[in-house]
Amino acid sequence: MLTIGSIPISDPVFLAPMSGISDLPFRKIVAEYGAGLVFSEMIASRAVLQESRESIKMRGDYSEEFPMAVQLAGCDPDVMAEAAKLNADRGAAIIDINFGCPVKKIVTKMAGSALMRDEDLAVEIMEATVKAVDVPVTMKTRLGWDYMNLNAVSLCKKAQDVGVQMVTIHGRTRCQMYKGNADWAAVRHVKEALDIPVIVNGDIMTPQDAKEAMAVSGADGVMIGRAVQGRPWALRDTMAYLRGEAVPEAPSVSEIHALVRRHYDDILEYYGERRGVGLARKHLAWYCTGFNGANEFRRNVNTMNDISAVKAAIDDFYLGNMQVAA
Repeated sequence: MLTIGSIPISDPVFLAPMSGISDLPFRKIVAEYGAGLVFSEMIASRAVLQESRESIKMRGDYSEEFPMAVQLAGCDPDVMAEAAKLNADRGAAIIDINFGCPVKKIVTKMAGSALMRDEDLAVEIMEATVKAVDVPVTMKTRLGWDYMNLNAVSLCKKAQDVGVQMVTIHGRTRCQMYKGNADWAAVRHVKEALDIPVIVNGDIMTPQDAKEAMAVSGADGVMIGRAVQGRPWALRDTMAYLRGEAVPEAPSVSEIHALVRRHYDDILEYYGERRGVGLARKHLAWYCTGFNGANEFRRNVNTMNDISAVKAAIDDFYLGNMQVAA
């Protein structure tokens, strides 16, 4: 049992905050299969404040997902604090601060992993956020900016000192982006320096990877991203494996077909048809991986804008694969 502040987590296997992916429709499906905790996609703190409190209230709250964590990014302590308040008021169980995103458009705004180069500002942001909310505040970061500046231990110790309740470490530097291999062993230095829970992240693609990453790093849990794309049951499988249970069988073709249709409809309802058609394409591409005719299916749906045509293509694809499996 892992505890984040006062929130007990029975299975420390978390859905990573993936931009453009970890939205409400996807989080709901992952949670239905089972997850220790789900994180929202990264939200720019200033963008949150551009919406009025009333308009945010009208969009609903996070109560149906409790407990869930909202991840915020930004470089202004006051803005981050106010954005944290707004999301806590909407029912976020945890506020997570992003000090790990390596993407250029985030880094050039002095947010994400850029803040590893300014620990004083990073501490100001964490301290302001912790003081602003009554819910636990966590933080996600990398090993450092580059291998000449591996300051995750220093930054995480300061995070603990100002009241951050958990840290997640992606086992790469910012300059590595997503290249090379995640260094799970390097995360052990952070774990040994802290009293709060430490979560390991990066290259955890299978339940066996999760077990090895925890053993090598000494971490209290794992955060999983890419392995869940097109396989929202991956966290369920990992939790079972870590408990020493048999990994559940993968869903049947018919079950995946029903899942894809429901996820597609949820995306269209959440974003609206015009925007949703394009946003759903990446999920359709991931779901079909490993099936007969997957490449042709991807090519076809990536050019389709008519919703009825997309749904017909989905049905034809999975029904055809059911016949192959029969």
